Parts: sequence; structure tokens; C-alpha cells
Amino acid sequence: CATCTTSFSGLASYLNGPSVGNVSDCTAYPSIYAAAFANQFGPTDEGTIKCLFAIDVTATASSGKGKKNVTIIVVVLVCGLVLVFVGFVYWILWRRRKHRLAHKWNNRRIESNLSSRLDSISGSTTLIRFTIDEIKLATKNFARANIVGTGGYGNVYKGVLPGGIEVALKRFKNCSVAGDASFTHEVEVIASVRHVNLVALRGYCTATTPYEGHQRIIVCDLMKNGSLHDHLFGTRYEKLSWGIRQKVALGTARGLAYLHYGAQPGIIHRDIKASNILLDESFEPKVADFGLAKFTPEGMTHLSTRVAGTMGYVAPEYALYGQLTERSDVYSFGVVLLELLSGKKAIIEFNDGQPTLVTDWAWSLVREGRALDVLEDNIPDLGPPEVVEKYVLVAVLCSHPQLYARPTMDQVVNMLDADIPVPTIPERPISLIADLDDIERSVSSSFSGNLSTAAGYQPYIIEREAPLADSDSVKDRSLD
Repeated sequence: CATCTTSFSGLASYLNGPSVGNVSDCTAYPSIYAAAFANQFGPTDEGTIKCLFAIDVTATASSGKGKKNVTIIVVVLVCGLVLVFVGFVYWILWRRRKHRLAHKWNNRRIESNLSSRLDSISGSTTLIRFTIDEIKLATKNFARANIVGTGGYGNVYKGVLPGGIEVALKRFKNCSVAGDASFTHEVEVIASVRHVNLVALRGYCTATTPYEGHQRIIVCDLMKNGSLHDHLFGTRYEKLSWGIRQKVALGTARGLAYLHYGAQPGIIHRDIKASNILLDESFEPKVADFGLAKFTPEGMTHLSTRVAGTMGYVAPEYALYGQLTERSDVYSFGVVLLELLSGKKAIIEFNDGQPTLVTDWAWSLVREGRALDVLEDNIPDLGPPEVVEKYVLVAVLCSHPQLYARPTMDQVVNMLDADIPVPTIPERPISLIADLDDIERSVSSSFSGNLSTAAGYQPYIIEREAPLADSDSVKDRSLD
């Protein structure tokens, strides 16, 4: 301490600030350290070296040798700092590599585990419960580029399972753990229903993650040709030929008939629409989206429940009274069939801007013996007029507002697939959103009259018990 104190006293004259000559021992080493660097001669001064490192360079060596010692010390310090920095960087890189290897082995474990489960259920109806890690691996962590559809329920992602199996993953939003039990039960029942015209359900996932929250996902087969809605109302695809339209109509009818009468218990879909009819690579239709499906209890003829469905497709008795039967699905099928034949949406607007149901528009043509005018213009490879008319009549009959007038889906399949005539269509009440005269005037203004008919073809004419009121009387009643 004597050397340190002596050196410090020698430096006192160089300090900027108050006198520190009263320091008498080495207990004030931090102050000495700060004072040395505040010295106007800087940290390389001989006094600074002596104070910091207890090296008396003036007493043990010449000034040249002292400067050499200072250089050595500085080099050693710099090298030490460099080594510390390099070690720190190496440690970070090592941790990152360790994390990547762990993630890689985890993915391999997931792929191996999932592959074994897929192999084990080959040819069976066993439902797979995927983990959230398997779902993220299939969708590349829910990449936006993999989104192939969206709706009020959430998003649909394209994914690839081990072995190159392409699937569609429907990710629901605003989920909670509370509904998982009923959700799991529903998807298990749905997975047991297998038909060529129903979308196959491969599995599901329920999980809670720290960042995404609670997740509820179903995994289905991916349909290469998108939905019927895409082909009818989108711009990406060419106009469907008559043969494909027949195939879609008949396949959809068969799928619904199986839901109603082939599944045990019978399933009422409740949300049949063009976007829920998917098309595979050969344009075979697949009825999709059983998220709104309810099961009819044994011995009950109807189910009163909260209305769920899409505007324009919902049957009147269901929309007004909540009364749900298989015939409610028949009504929705009739609307979809009219869309398929006419290329018009369920709710259409003419030049006057008034909304009109496609069912009312089609009926106003059929009741005047102009069923063929329902057809979309320039349908490729259009079939014989009697066959085309039959499809129009089936669509109008299915979408009849009165429940008793509608056929069952089994009867629809027989009419479309066999030489069974369409029964007489009962008169319809006036639409709830437009009167018939307005519909007729809109139809007259849009009539093209350019459809060809075969020799011997007689258009379908509805026999009425009494003449319809003329336009003036309808107007008079509407003003009263």
C-alpha cells in the first residue's frame, strides 16, 4: 500500500478537480482508478500504470522499456476482450444450432408418428386426432400463402401430410375449450359417414397454444377443382358443360339422400349452397361443411331449433318457424339446382334494382310454359330439350315454398336418374319479397327467345283451377 499511496501522491498535481492528497491507503482503489483516467496525461502515463498495476516503471527500467511494457499490457487486454467476444458469439451460434437440430428431430418424430397412424387406418374410418405441431408442419405454420378459402367460421388452408397427401384444413375462429366435447362428438359421428358424394373427414385437432389461443381444426380431403360457386360465379374457370352440370346435380342429390336415409341417425345438413358443393379432379361433387349439421332423433318428424343457414337458400318454414326437416334440405337443393341451370345467384337483381328470389323468377317462366328460358345462355353441349326441361321442373318442384309439395331426396334421385315423370307442380303463393307481376315484367324484359327445341317437344304447361288475376287487379289490391 505504501507504493500505491506514494504513486497516488505523485499524481495529485495532474488531477482535474479537488485535491485528493489526503488519501493514505489503498482502500480508495476505485477513486484511484477514476483519478488515474482523469489524469491529463491519460491512462498510459507511468503514474497511472504504477497506481493501477503496482508497477514502478521509473524505478525498474528505462523509459523505452516502460513504453514496451505498456504496449504489451494493452495488447494483452485487447486480445482478452477479443477472446471474450469470440467466445460469446460461438456460444450464441451453438445454442441456435442446438435448437435447429432439436426442431428437426422433433419434426422427424412427428412425421414418423403420423405416418404410422395413417398407415394403420388405411381402409378404415378411424378418425385421427392431430397434434397442433402436426397441423403447423402440414400448413407451414399457417402460412398466408396456403389459405384457399375463408368465411365467417375462419380460414381454410391447404396442407400436405407425410407421404405427400394433400388435405384441406378448416381452422375455426373464436373457439373456447368449453365447446370441445360437443365438437369432438360431432366430428366423430361425421367421420363415420362415408359416401362417394360426401367430403371425407380425415381428422381434427383441439389445442391451446400460448400465442394463437385455443385452436379447433378439422382435416378433410382437398378438392382439386374448388367449389361449384367458383365455377358458376367466379372468373377463373370456363363455363361448365351440360354433362358436368348433370353429373353435379345427380351426385349432390345422391349425397343428400344418403345423409337423410343412409346414415344412422339421419343427418340434416341445414346449409346446402353452391360453396358447400366441392368438385374433385373428375368433377365428382362432394357435399361439404357439416359444421351446422344436426341429427334427427328417432321417432321425431321435425326438429325445432335456432335457424342456421344462408339467405336465399333457407326454406320458408325453417326461416319463419324454425321447423327443420329433410324437406328443408330439399328446398336448398332446389335453389342450388336453379343456380346450376341458370347461372344466376339465389338472390338476383334486375335492371330496376329490386331483389328477386331465383325460385320466383324460375317459377314465373315455368308457369308460362317457358321452362327452357331458365337455362343459362351458351351452355356447351346442351342436352335434349325434354331432359333439360325435366331438370328445370325438378328444381322448381324442390324449391316450392310449401313443404308438402316437395319430393324427398330419394324421389329426386329417381326423377333425375331414371325415366320417371315429374309430378304436377302445385300453384305457388305470391313471394314474400316481390309480387308475381313485377317478376313477370322483369322476365319479359330479359327474355331472349333464342333456345332451340327438338321436333315433337311439347313445353310443360301448368293447368290452373281458375284464371289468374290480371295485372290491374293485382295493382288495385296492393293499393288497398
